[in-house]
Amino acid sequence: MSTEGYLMSIDHKDLSGLLETAVVAARAAGQRAMEDINYAKAYAKTPSEIVTDCDLRCQQLIIDTIKQNFSDHGFIGEEGNAGKIFKQAPRGDSDIWWVIDPIDGTNNFARKILNFAVSIAAVQNGRPILGVIFEPSTESMFTVVKDGSPRFNDRSIQVSDGDLEIFETIGIESIFTQGVPAWIPAFMTKLRCRSLGTTAMHLAYVAKGSFVGTICNKPKLWDIAAGTILVESAGGIVSDWQGNAVWPVDMNEYQGRTFETLAANKNVHKKLVDILNAK
Repeated sequence: MSTEGYLMSIDHKDLSGLLETAVVAARAAGQRAMEDINYAKAYAKTPSEIVTDCDLRCQQLIIDTIKQNFSDHGFIGEEGNAGKIFKQAPRGDSDIWWVIDPIDGTNNFARKILNFAVSIAAVQNGRPILGVIFEPSTESMFTVVKDGSPRFNDRSIQVSDGDLEIFETIGIESIFTQGVPAWIPAFMTKLRCRSLGTTAMHLAYVAKGSFVGTICNKPKLWDIAAGTILVESAGGIVSDWQGNAVWPVDMNEYQGRTFETLAANKNVHKKLVDILNAK
């Protein structure tokens, strides 16, 4: 069977099977993380990132769960050897990649702060076709498939129509190692700023309408893959800080580069781009 034929075969039934597997994997990993949170051992992965032994166990649990049903699919995960990414290309005619962050919010998790999430996406032809974000401490499950309705605990969700005003909320990063950018004070005088310590949940809350937008400083593919399809399916806009498209991404070439990512409702996206690029 040709790759083109395989691409054409992904229909709603196929996506439902992928989603069911992703939900099972996310719940299993989330449960394992909650069981291990008081015992996890953390260590430095890079000068600016930490990892725990639980990250590795949860990632393997997700991969093993998916492989039971889709053994020919590819994988990109945050946790590889010696601080590198985990990458395993699809086999045969498959061109589906699973993009996995087993614990998004490892700094929180390592300090027993319950703001963390499991993030799983399936990517085909360089674009997400499925996204699952699960926050185990609150049993919050966000799901979506391509051309489907995004859902939070099985209820349909959509982005808000809020503006940049004092009672609205935006997600921002909590650390800027190169110095605090000038746009941070601009936002802090306009609306409520929140940093949850998990990019996936920032994006999920944009999709749910809780945040009008979120500005992600240097996320990697596994931080944003599930969340961006949630936001776009919920009626929002995802771009880089200049307003350009983030997708498609060459999965074969990807080795861990970062993406300056902006996700917002349609009322504020252009305003946020203008603020981010103001001289």
